[in-house]
Amino acid sequence: MVDNVVELDRVIVRFAGDSGDGMQLVGDRFTNISAIFGNDLATLPDFPAEIRAPAGTVLGVSAFQVHISDHDIVTPGDYANVLVAMNPAALSANLVQIEKGATILVNEDAFDERSLAKAGYGSNPLDDGSLADYTVYRVPMTSLTVAAAKPTGAKPRDAERAKNFFALGLVTWMYSRPVEPTLTYIEQRFASKPQLIEVNTLAFKAGFNFGETAELFGVAYQVKPAAHEPGTYTNITGNIAVAWGLIAASELSGLPLFLGTYPITPASDILHELSNDRNFGVRTLQAEDEIAGVGAALGASFGGQLGVTTTSGPGMDLKAETIGLALQLELPLVVIDVQRGGPSTGLPTKSEQSDLLMAMYGRHGESPLPIVAARSSAHCFFAAIEAARLAVTYRTPVILLTDGYLANGAEPWKLPDVSDLPRIDPGFAEGPNARDGEGNPLFYPYLRDPETLARPWAPPGVAGLEHRIGGLEKADISGNVSYDPDNHEKMVELRAAKVAGIARGIPDLEVDDPGGAAVLVIGWGSTYGSITGAVRRIRARGGSVAQAHLVHMNPFPSNIREVLERYEVVIVPELNSGQLCRMLRAEFGITTVDVNRLQAQPFKVAYLEEKIGPHVFGPESTVSSNGGKR
Repeated sequence: MVDNVVELDRVIVRFAGDSGDGMQLVGDRFTNISAIFGNDLATLPDFPAEIRAPAGTVLGVSAFQVHISDHDIVTPGDYANVLVAMNPAALSANLVQIEKGATILVNEDAFDERSLAKAGYGSNPLDDGSLADYTVYRVPMTSLTVAAAKPTGAKPRDAERAKNFFALGLVTWMYSRPVEPTLTYIEQRFASKPQLIEVNTLAFKAGFNFGETAELFGVAYQVKPAAHEPGTYTNITGNIAVAWGLIAASELSGLPLFLGTYPITPASDILHELSNDRNFGVRTLQAEDEIAGVGAALGASFGGQLGVTTTSGPGMDLKAETIGLALQLELPLVVIDVQRGGPSTGLPTKSEQSDLLMAMYGRHGESPLPIVAARSSAHCFFAAIEAARLAVTYRTPVILLTDGYLANGAEPWKLPDVSDLPRIDPGFAEGPNARDGEGNPLFYPYLRDPETLARPWAPPGVAGLEHRIGGLEKADISGNVSYDPDNHEKMVELRAAKVAGIARGIPDLEVDDPGGAAVLVIGWGSTYGSITGAVRRIRARGGSVAQAHLVHMNPFPSNIREVLERYEVVIVPELNSGQLCRMLRAEFGITTVDVNRLQAQPFKVAYLEEKIGPHVFGPESTVSSNGGKR
């Protein structure tokens, strides 16, 4: 029994195994029990792209990284302190993701000759000295799990599947996590299968007790709860936050929510969540393809509902024509693009920021529309509300950009006070808005609001508000089909002015500047956490650097030019080949320092510190000795 408990301010644990080993499940459970315990946290699920890669191969490895701490954190961590490797392939694929000196817990039973060969090992790394830089604990997880489950009468093959709960039990003991939430979860998850409740409970307890009684471990560890603002918290992923934000927008506007979509990784969880929320008046349609999904959503908008469609990059390609139709009709439509690596099928389970220019320009004709980008998993809730607010207020399609990292990553989220959320007024047309020369009432569908330039929203079936819609160009005010060149130019300019005018109704770009900084780091989307982490490290070294992060990508905030021109050096980190950089250079004529990566993984904080540091401290500066591995 271990009496020595060492306190840590944070730890980064990475669970890795075959796709069938349940690593996402145990990672999620470890995250949840840490959230219940009160730690701050951030997660990084890492899925294989192959649906059924051969078992035991590197291509089939699934991993889940969770960073827990007793203080505010913004990333899932650069390099893990602990790796749980369920087989040789998991070890091989994830060694590059852990720091030197890290603790490795291996399922010793899986390191047989056949499994080693599948993973590409010529010799057993547990015996050949190649892991000398790490602290390795060899634990026969499979055989101990089967032995623990023997009293249940379960077949050994069935009992073996519970080895992920054995691993979870061991790590639960190792980091002084509470056991009750996991035991309750097992009872609820397998409520209809009593034997599975017993098997998984015994496996979990066996792992916990192994840590408690085995002489392998000299110490256990504890990460104390973080200091949070008072309130009610929940653990939330970006996709769930988007779904909840859309429901909130529906309630705030009084509009029924309709989701027309087609399943696509990594956006499908939004559909899954909303399909369970019919009690809020939500209606979902899983259409036969992407085009049908967005068409149904636009039809719902025409009918006076909050029409939404969800997708990823490949689906955006297919939806482009209907988005253009929504723009021509000037109807609200929320388009959610959960970005992934491309082009084509690309890297379906990996994250990238490569759709910004498509969102800006990926339609034929002059077709500007608003773009909102979420910066964190929890912020997806507020970004979804903002996208809906802009769509309804300005009668336009709006693109909300998230990505796979935000969609699947999780963090604690303080539930907001509903009274603080913005009201959304659909402002439906209530009657005729003009009269003819004889005083008879008329309805002009393109007679615009003088402040927003939005046209009236008149759902069908309201007497006196009959009007014609379609993809052909409309005459100003009357809405009749028009091929007049001067009218077309005017309508293009009006639609562009409407979108540009949104800048008056969004907040100024906030700048976090400690004072006297000559360097500004500006980002967008999911790079927020990595940029914030790098800026914190540089300031901890005595450097002065400013940070700003864009949420509204089109139009930009009104003060952005003044912000950019205030600094001598503007650094723009992006997980693409430099798309925001191109926009800033084209719009404002400034020179930017581009920091780009296309590895389908979030930026390492140490990497950004290395790239930003020389501009703050001088070209001869180096990263602190433990940068990125603390």
